[in-house]
Amino acid sequence: MTDLAQKELMVQLGRSFYERGYTVGGAGNLSVRLDDNRVLVTPTGSSLGRLSAERLSVLDMEGNLLGGDKPSKEAVFHLAMYKKNPECKAIVHLHSTYLTALSCLDNLDPNNAIEPFTPYYVMRVGKMQVIPYYRPGSPKIAEELSNRALTGKAFLLANHGVVVTGSDLLDAADNTEELEETAKLFFTLQGQKIRYLTDTEVKDLENRGK
Repeated sequence: MTDLAQKELMVQLGRSFYERGYTVGGAGNLSVRLDDNRVLVTPTGSSLGRLSAERLSVLDMEGNLLGGDKPSKEAVFHLAMYKKNPECKAIVHLHSTYLTALSCLDNLDPNNAIEPFTPYYVMRVGKMQVIPYYRPGSPKIAEELSNRALTGKAFLLANHGVVVTGSDLLDAADNTEELEETAKLFFTLQGQKIRYLTDTEVKDLENRGK
């Protein structure tokens, strides 16, 4: 895919997230690898609903600005994950309602914030580790995500939001949407007796793909 096509797709997906209520104001950021040495990321303070292809930030792997506007301050953790995991090709970071609500709950399992109860959660991301709370933009977030980048596809930032990876921008977006829907179901089912998937059922689903 050309650089222009990647930029147009990022604008399209950002607008789609915004129009469907997955993000508000200037919250959240998106990124995608353009090649081994360049990353496209949303600019600082930008609304995902009002992105402009020509103003998207292009960075090298050291964070130097090659084109477009100043990048999101959270580009640091995007770059840290790309450096650590070559299989990570795109990242979506949102403060979507249900996943952010989940991130504010106490006593979540740090190894998997949601005990699996749908097959799609397992097939899409497998599990969702919880990153301890750090202020937005803290270098500790990048450090934590880098340390775990090879161990999962999705990470819940405590009291903050979600970070989801993918094989491309569409895949990362689809993974994020599946997670948000799973979190919505989790809250919808509160007070009900949930039938969780057994360990055998989870193992059967792992590595089966989407």
